[in-house]
Amino acid sequence: MARRAIAVLVMCVSAAGSAPGVPSRPSAVAGPARCAETAGAPIPGPPAVRASLSGARAEAAWARAPYPGVRAPLPGAPAGPNGSGRVQAEEMLADLRARQARLSRPAGLSWTPVTVPVWAHVITAGSLGAPDDAVRAQVATLNAAYGGRYGGADTGIRFRLDGLTRVDDPVLFRDPLGRPETLERMRRGGQETLNLYVAQLGRLVLGYSTYPYWYAGDPAGDGVVLDWRTLPGGSLRNFGRGFTGVHEIGHWLGLLHTFENGCLPLGDTIDDTPSEGLPTQGCPVHKDTCAGDGADPVHNFMDYAHDRCMSGFTEGQATRMQEMWTAYRQAPPTEPGPETPRE
Repeated sequence: MARRAIAVLVMCVSAAGSAPGVPSRPSAVAGPARCAETAGAPIPGPPAVRASLSGARAEAAWARAPYPGVRAPLPGAPAGPNGSGRVQAEEMLADLRARQARLSRPAGLSWTPVTVPVWAHVITAGSLGAPDDAVRAQVATLNAAYGGRYGGADTGIRFRLDGLTRVDDPVLFRDPLGRPETLERMRRGGQETLNLYVAQLGRLVLGYSTYPYWYAGDPAGDGVVLDWRTLPGGSLRNFGRGFTGVHEIGHWLGLLHTFENGCLPLGDTIDDTPSEGLPTQGCPVHKDTCAGDGADPVHNFMDYAHDRCMSGFTEGQATRMQEMWTAYRQAPPTEPGPETPRE
């Protein structure tokens, strides 16, 4: 998974606000999250994230990978996309259109019901780690979010938990990014199967994902990794409703951040998401960082607002995910086997 660029979420949270256990009720969350006041500072690149990870292998993994985005401003880092956004958007669109042309599938395909098979791989360290019920609650949250039940568009995409594995490995639990080959050995299914790895990431990292058009070059690395404390009922204040999973799986289905490229042309490549100069922090009533393009999409699942502020995808994002599914994720038709001779 670390061989290619990865879409990353980062949060600002104090050590005191990172209780190790997942409580039984969503209201039982840990202490307050604290972010430095860094309005106008740039979004952090790899060094800021590397500081939150453990192990030389994690450091090496970040050194190999371009860095598409983070969840919140951090001290001393930049306010706006870090420079890889435009390249990422252009590369993604070019590959999608080329793939559609080869498959004779035009842009703007009509929606069809999609059911994504899910294999969840829960990594634990003794008593630390996600219980099975939290994984099932995450899948239920995905179905509600992608079904438009919190607001926004019904994307036509649903999720079905086909399998759940558990492994107790304290080193992997705290450093999944540093041991990609171990995650790769766990992987099940083909390009249509979402492999969800649940472990404990660094104090700043919420989760990361691969994009669909990377699958052909690194099928074993395809998947999404989440911090177990972000699952529904999780212990991270402001990030414990399961919406980190909704966001990261949006990347897995081909969406970019709403603030991609800031106020510059191309943006996130979706026509009905207004340009956004800075990622959203907290849960603001109103935010408008790009003149003349409408208010920022602060409630969009592909922004960085607190979970309580996120509520939906747009119709354009739903169409893009449907396009990406058809071009990259849809299972190829089964080849008929040889006919059985009749007696």
